Amino acid sequence: MSRPARIEFPGAVYHITSRGNVGQLVFTCHADRKIFLSALAMVTARFGWLIHGYVLMDDHYHLAVETPEANLSKGMRQLNGVYTQYFNRTYQMMGPLFHGRFKGILLEKKTYLLEVCRYIVLNPVATGRVKSADKYRWSSFRATVGQIKTPDWLHTDWILSNFGKFAAPNQKKYSQYVKQGVGDTSPLSSKSQQVLLGNPEFLKRMQPLLDNSLLAKKKPRRATRRRSLKWIFSNLDGQPRSFRNELIHRAHIDYAYTLAEIGDHLGLHYTTVSKVVNSGKS
Repeated sequence: MSRPARIEFPGAVYHITSRGNVGQLVFTCHADRKIFLSALAMVTARFGWLIHGYVLMDDHYHLAVETPEANLSKGMRQLNGVYTQYFNRTYQMMGPLFHGRFKGILLEKKTYLLEVCRYIVLNPVATGRVKSADKYRWSSFRATVGQIKTPDWLHTDWILSNFGKFAAPNQKKYSQYVKQGVGDTSPLSSKSQQVLLGNPEFLKRMQPLLDNSLLAKKKPRRATRRRSLKWIFSNLDGQPRSFRNELIHRAHIDYAYTLAEIGDHLGLHYTTVSKVVNSGKS
């Protein structure tokens, strides 16, 4: 099975899961979890993320992430990479800690984010670790309801705004909302094509982005002799944009580079490269 495409754009909201490699424990003690949260705080600040919810289990974690900039993959590489380096150094291990790429589902914020955040903090309850969400230390629930100080990197405003204008009553209402979700079916069970969760109109609007993302990873038939991208685009200085666009065509059609590879080399988003390849316009 091919890997799901990544859909990234400013303001996108995701449910993220990353699991240990072949069932390996990701967090073995409180110190591990503290280090991971420190790495998450660093990544959140660097990439401008909004973390709406999280939970750290033993062999995986869940995040609800909003990205004001289109930088989910870059941030996740940083997060999992930094933590893997810590884990391998601490426990004298080698190789990948996490199983493949992280799993990201693009959410329709107004319809599903609140429910997904509830699902996230109820994971320890669903697995029998604790009887209620407030008994589990390593999730965003206790900070969201005001039981502990909210870390600077945790964004609770949006969740609480769904229950009214005033923080304290909203925290109680949110706590009750979470309790009411115990035993409910996961909202992620209704996702479309592995990567989308939203109403039909949202899915329709996201489909072109999904198609572009898939196209960006698709390679045309490989040329017999392949030139490097550096060689193909070596004489761009002072040339008109039409000249650059012709080289983009050649790189994709004649030399079998993906739209994403071309975009990365030129500093363009793959959707811009797609427009050039399909219509000759930028």
